[in-house]
Amino acid sequence: MPGPAPAVARVRSAVRSALADVPPGALVLVACSGGPDSLALAAAAAFVVPRLHRGSDDAAPARVGAVVVDHGWAPGSDEVAAAAAATCRTLGLDPVHVVVVRPGSAGGPEAAARTARYEALADVAARTGAAAVLLGHTLDDQAETVLLGLARGSGARSLAGMAPRRGLLRRPLLGVPRADTLAACDALGLTPWHDPTNAGAPEHPLRSRVRAQVLPVLEEVLGPGVAAALARSADQLREDADALDAAALAVPAYGSADGSADEVAGGVADGLDVAALAPLPDAVRRRVLRRAALDAGCPAGALRREHVLGLDALVVDWHGQGPVDLPGGRAARRSCGRLVIGPAGA
Repeated sequence: MPGPAPAVARVRSAVRSALADVPPGALVLVACSGGPDSLALAAAAAFVVPRLHRGSDDAAPARVGAVVVDHGWAPGSDEVAAAAAATCRTLGLDPVHVVVVRPGSAGGPEAAARTARYEALADVAARTGAAAVLLGHTLDDQAETVLLGLARGSGARSLAGMAPRRGLLRRPLLGVPRADTLAACDALGLTPWHDPTNAGAPEHPLRSRVRAQVLPVLEEVLGPGVAAALARSADQLREDADALDAAALAVPAYGSADGSADEVAGGVADGLDVAALAPLPDAVRRRVLRRAALDAGCPAGALRREHVLGLDALVVDWHGQGPVDLPGGRAARRSCGRLVIGPAGA
């Protein structure tokens, strides 16, 4: 008896690896838009999840369901969501939840839609007690994320791209090219929905234009494999960023000069010990400063590198300068060997 098509096998293998630690009887949810990536993921999960504990004595099989989010972006979005839900049910996923969201505008349309989508997924996962939520981001999506980060001059954490796992969220297909999800749908006789904004027209989202225009040019000029190379770079940068973040978290910067540590909440108000911070490597010290600014109430989305460099100058380039203004109505100043971050004008 012949096995599955190669693309189907590769998608299933990726899902199986990502769910190796799911306990018996657990519910796994697939976020499915009806597009080729999430549809191939749903089909693979429908096959893999019930078989995860096959052969184990008295082990209840894991279950797989789906969440379809209707953003209401365009007329007919409810029909697209209903069709995706119907396909998931045909594949054997149960339960299948369709959630209607109406994103705001904070951070721009794409960011607002992403926030609304993740909130909907988190809500369904909490209500159903799901052990994991699978997202259909592929290797190509990872490459696009890296390119967008490069264009914005982002640091290692942003260039590290999307994490394979964060909390309940898992991205099994980050090592799988989009060509495989398309081929898997074709081999399984599935008809995915193709988002018209992926055409990359000037009015379409920036990510869509990178997908349709930029990556193909890079592949043509630099040769095949650019997307895979960018994804590999993201993996390496994620390892580096994780190590540096861990080093920053281990610094008792909120303590006093004698090394005794206060609670973080009080430590920001009391200030950071400049003498303890100054000898640290730049990458570690600046991560500590960023964390301190966030703990003091600076909005993460508004806190930029220039703000962190301003804080850093108070530590390593001190010549009596005044306070550094920070987003969220905060400011930092140096006084008596300590860096204090608090309300502006205090």
